[in-house]
Amino acid sequence: MQPVEAVPIVGFEEILREHQSMVFSIAYHFLQDTGAAEEVAQDVFLQLYRKLPELESPAHVLFWLRKAACHRSIDRSRRRLARPQVSLESLPEQVSTARWNDPWLSRRLRSLVASLPERMGMVLILRFQEDLEIEEIAGVLGIPAGTVKSRLQRALARLREKAGRLLGEASL
Repeated sequence: MQPVEAVPIVGFEEILREHQSMVFSIAYHFLQDTGAAEEVAQDVFLQLYRKLPELESPAHVLFWLRKAACHRSIDRSRRRLARPQVSLESLPEQVSTARWNDPWLSRRLRSLVASLPERMGMVLILRFQEDLEIEEIAGVLGIPAGTVKSRLQRALARLREKAGRLLGEASL
């Protein structure tokens, strides 16, 4: 008797349409680079295409996509460190889904999050951009929930400190 291949719950194209914005969003908010985020998303979906028969349910697919997007974004960030960085202020304004009416504040906040260490930045993005709970973030990143909580607290403390300095400079 031959082994039976797992049949995906839905087709690849449907999964792509449903989740491409989420994968791109994670990559973009972490990398702050549209081109790099698009490349990460392409890599993630290429991996998914190959891996799809092994995934058991739509929830498993979603979990796998988040995890792959996080890891690919971190890998891309590490490779980029050796290359010269371009200032965010020199780039044209990106279409944003920000909820604030102040574009300067929104841009500066994105810049502050991008300046955090990658582990802290990814936890912030998953918590506040993707609206995941602590346990979900722990699962995606493969770390204990307590580690997620401590990284989140440290990241928010650093953001407060950096924002305080930034606002102090702005009032001069």
